[in-house]
Amino acid sequence: MRRADVPAPETGILLTHYLTVADVARSRAFYADLLGGEVVLAENPCIVKLANAWILMNPGGGPTPDKPGITLRPPEGSGPASSFLNIRVADIQACYEDWSAKGAQFLTAPVDRRAEVRCYMRDPDGYLIEVGQSTGLLHGVLADPPAGTSPP
Repeated sequence: MRRADVPAPETGILLTHYLTVADVARSRAFYADLLGGEVVLAENPCIVKLANAWILMNPGGGPTPDKPGITLRPPEGSGPASSFLNIRVADIQACYEDWSAKGAQFLTAPVDRRAEVRCYMRDPDGYLIEVGQSTGLLHGVLADPPAGTSPP
């Protein structure tokens, strides 16, 4: 394992994203095989380098001395979400077609929101993932406001 493959900065900080998963092998395959990540460590924790970031995955569990009162578990159902992974791509249509062909389940086809084109999918545990391509934003065009609201 090369140091550059491990999320351990020599200086400053580095951002990773941790997911509590029900089945490490299934999630590892999704992030490595479907999305094209590189498996750095297979388990304990599973680490997948995806573009310029890392996804860490482990099964859930109860409180530990460093996180008292906290239980980790995958999402329950496909209802409300409080956060999501945001993947920015250079060509959303190509990613949408490639990842759909590999088995990704998108909620909709890409939608043009003026500032960006985006769509959402879920990983095997139900985590929401936004896939987006900046378009108008590159030229100062902001996204349309949500229905029923006015621009700031």
